[in-house]
Amino acid sequence: MYMCTYIINGGRKLDGEIDISGSKNASLPILAASILNKSIVKLYNVPEIEDVKVTLRILEHLNCKVKRIKNKIILNSSDMESKMIPEELMRKLRSSVILVRKFII
Repeated sequence: MYMCTYIINGGRKLDGEIDISGSKNASLPILAASILNKSIVKLYNVPEIEDVKVTLRILEHLNCKVKRIKNKIILNSSDMESKMIPEELMRKLRSSVILVRKFII
């Protein structure tokens, strides 16, 4: 078995910064949970990927105000309504089950 190694030639110190994008697997449940308090929530380092875009479209359909500024998302769920989510959107998102809301009467 071989171990991966990096050999750096040049006698110069490595220096610099890189941006690490947020995790999709963390972002989607956090987006779903952020609407539970019916207020304004700011999320940072949210990746700009299709699953996040679809989730935000679903939240907008439910009257959640969504504003995206680079990798920051501001959600205002104070005026959200319980209504049917279009099947077209639900089919685009495998994790749409995290948006299911159970009513107990």
